[in-house]
Amino acid sequence: MEQLQENKNYTQVENVEICEKSLMYYFSKRCFDFISSLCAIIVFLPLFIILVILVKLDSKGPAFFGHKRLGQDGKSIKVYKFRTMVTNAEELLKQLTPEQKKEFEENFKLENDPRITKLGNFLRKSSLDELPQLLNILIGNMSVVGPRPIVEKELEKYGIYGDKFLSAKPGLTGLWQASGRSDTTYEERVQMDMEYIDKRSFWFDIAIIFKTVGAVVRKEGAK
Repeated sequence: MEQLQENKNYTQVENVEICEKSLMYYFSKRCFDFISSLCAIIVFLPLFIILVILVKLDSKGPAFFGHKRLGQDGKSIKVYKFRTMVTNAEELLKQLTPEQKKEFEENFKLENDPRITKLGNFLRKSSLDELPQLLNILIGNMSVVGPRPIVEKELEKYGIYGDKFLSAKPGLTGLWQASGRSDTTYEERVQMDMEYIDKRSFWFDIAIIFKTVGAVVRKEGAK
């Protein structure tokens, strides 16, 4: 009986320590997200203004595009980007060839997407189209590091890992984005998202950020 009581007490102490570590991680992560996104917005403000003008000059339509995605716990959030597609993108999507439709249904993207503008192609390859997501990070529905936000239909790709995926706040970058991005299969993306959730910690996040910088400079997986 004494041994059982000791084991029970040890388990309780262990659970408290895990809880404290989790709270410390989430608190430090939110502080880092808020401070880094605010500083980045201030530093990149001139670039924001230039890109807004270029997007408006390149094609008709708004400079920004808000896309409905799944956030933490399955809540619907609007993820912001610089617009990289023509305004009639939905109409063009209906005109895809059977092969293109199959590719889009499998990967939720196209190798040679006819909807992307000339400037949009550059913005995507340079990852500059993602800059407005600093606003998402500032208000708190995204993080600097985490799984990429997905549309509701994509959740099917995660199968039994769906709930686990939704337990994490989506990020501007993550293990998948820093490890090949478009050069990987969707199955590999799911595996990397799960690996991140299992291993997530403040220092793992920092390592991913540095790895992302290298991937962006080398334009790895950027399409």
